[in-house]
Amino acid sequence: MMFGRGESKQSCSRGLSQRLKEDMISSLPDPLISQILSHLPTKEAVCTSVLSTRWKSLWLWVPELDLDFYQFPDFNAFVSFGHRVFDSNRVSFIRKVKLDVEDGVNADESYNLKSWIDSAVNRKIQHLDVRSPEVDYFYQMPISLYICETLVFLKIQWVSLPDAELFFSLPCLKTMHLIKVQYPNEAALETLVSSCPVLEELEISLARNDAELLRVQSRSLKSLTFIRVSPFQFQSDSVSGVVVDAPLLRFLSIYDYESDSFHVNNLESNIAKLEIVVNFGLEPFDEASVSARRRRCRIRSFLPGILRVRDMKIDAGTFKVIHEYTKLEPRPQFRCMSRLFVTICVSDLKCLPTFLESCPNLKSLVLAIDDYGEMSCEEMDQISGYSSVPECFLQSLEFVDFVTPISGYAAEMKLVKYFLENSAVLKTLTLHVNHDGSIDYEKLLKIPRGSSTCQVVLI
Repeated sequence: MMFGRGESKQSCSRGLSQRLKEDMISSLPDPLISQILSHLPTKEAVCTSVLSTRWKSLWLWVPELDLDFYQFPDFNAFVSFGHRVFDSNRVSFIRKVKLDVEDGVNADESYNLKSWIDSAVNRKIQHLDVRSPEVDYFYQMPISLYICETLVFLKIQWVSLPDAELFFSLPCLKTMHLIKVQYPNEAALETLVSSCPVLEELEISLARNDAELLRVQSRSLKSLTFIRVSPFQFQSDSVSGVVVDAPLLRFLSIYDYESDSFHVNNLESNIAKLEIVVNFGLEPFDEASVSARRRRCRIRSFLPGILRVRDMKIDAGTFKVIHEYTKLEPRPQFRCMSRLFVTICVSDLKCLPTFLESCPNLKSLVLAIDDYGEMSCEEMDQISGYSSVPECFLQSLEFVDFVTPISGYAAEMKLVKYFLENSAVLKTLTLHVNHDGSIDYEKLLKIPRGSSTCQVVLI
């Protein structure tokens, strides 16, 4: 009996302690509780309304909402919950909304999405992210979204943009991601971007080839990411070009194997960083395609816009296009470039010194190379027989990083030797080592060095 009585006292003590803890949380101010609830998934935050009368309406003050269709048993449950969250009687503002919509929503059902976004706009939304799968149907956003005075961040996917003749005004928008957006006409994108006077970051990912010329014009834009990858077979006559007019642009990333031309105009300062995967519609690629006058003009019109880049990342295809272009046209000079990350095919290694001649002030080179093991004896001889030493080797190149793990192939070692022997001011050469390889480390470390201060770092 005494044991039972002690156990009862302990149980009561635990219950009292638990109630005190609950009371302590419940006694917090409403804004603080709503801030705590904002760190929970929206569905869980709403569930706290059943805890007590005190908690019944606290979730209505949560400023951040995240609705994911896949957390609900079916579409009707998702819609019912969404209506509750965006109920017109809600009086609090909504700072941030994420919506992940189901695959099968159609034109008749999309009014739910429009009404929810309308409600968020009316409650001074600042951050909107509408995520959706790739389907045949393009969502329609309410017109109120495009005249929202408080919106700072916008990410929309698989959406049909309204006609450009409508009035757009997004005075506070700084970041905009347009993922697989359908543009009704050539002016729609240009009009939307120009309606954002403080826009700093823009990402455009196109769903398919467009016949119209796409223009991006902004006096405030600092970062632009442009992606165009078509699921359809390439048709050179049906692919549009792109024109970028953004004087303050500092970061530009292009992943585009479809556009037949790409122009970067009126830059007022150097591009701090450029990532480029583009072939100017030359697909499939061959030397004859570059030699055509019309296609050389596409490349020639693009290069002046990027010559003042400081940090460039370039893929193997673009490297090859530019190299083939320089066989027929004057070699471009990237005099401001201090860092280069280049991916190169084994068969194009012979072109590397010529390309580096275009970077006379290069300080850091990161090199990614396809499988050395596929290199022929003739290609190995071309490496060992490099007849030129780029200017940057003699006066500026301080860091070289072979990011592709080396295994000890003869071609690899000849390339390493070329850098070590000819770089006069090199400080560090970094080699990532494949543990399955057979590298002669003693022989590697005995390679003569053109720079007395050079260190070889093995990772």
